[in-house]
Amino acid sequence: MSQLKNRLHALTLLDRAFAAITDEELAAIVATLPEDHVTALDELCGAREGGFTDVAARNIAVRATAARGRMSGELETISTLVCDPCLEKCIELLGDDAEFPTEDQLLKVTPKLIKEFGLPSTRLMIASSIAGEAPASEMLARLLKHDKKLALPPVEFAPIAALPARTADEEVKAKRKAAKERKQAEARARREQQLKAKHR
Repeated sequence: MSQLKNRLHALTLLDRAFAAITDEELAAIVATLPEDHVTALDELCGAREGGFTDVAARNIAVRATAARGRMSGELETISTLVCDPCLEKCIELLGDDAEFPTEDQLLKVTPKLIKEFGLPSTRLMIASSIAGEAPASEMLARLLKHDKKLALPPVEFAPIAALPARTADEEVKAKRKAAKERKQAEARARREQQLKAKHR
């Protein structure tokens, strides 16, 4: 794949991993983050001084910022903040193999990550690593697509409701017809005046 296609593919996986996190899961993850991470997250998502005091308001702000920040980097920044502790633990568990882990090595440590941080954080951490162009991105992407435990849920497309045909009530139709007839009458009158002026 070209560099642009790779980039779009990585962002799609990251977007899917983030979207797969429920509001309850997101709130639980944020509640476990270090204070400086929460402060940075709130600032990024537009909180006033002191940060968000309402969990639901933070969830809405985080999702809105992530949605409009797919291409600007804000989605990646949010994901990095949210899954940073999970990433640190993954690096610690992999040790010297952290940069170039094999699939077996990664699958060996993921149960511990899932137990400590949950499946949503673990998936997001993997997707974030892909977006960050980790050397093992190809293998990580394969896990998010095909591994029985780590695979992202299928994308659910909301049905698109057909817009009702635009209709005007009888009164509006009558007004439009009258206006049209008036314009036609005015145009006829102008033409007649022009013809009379020519024959004078």
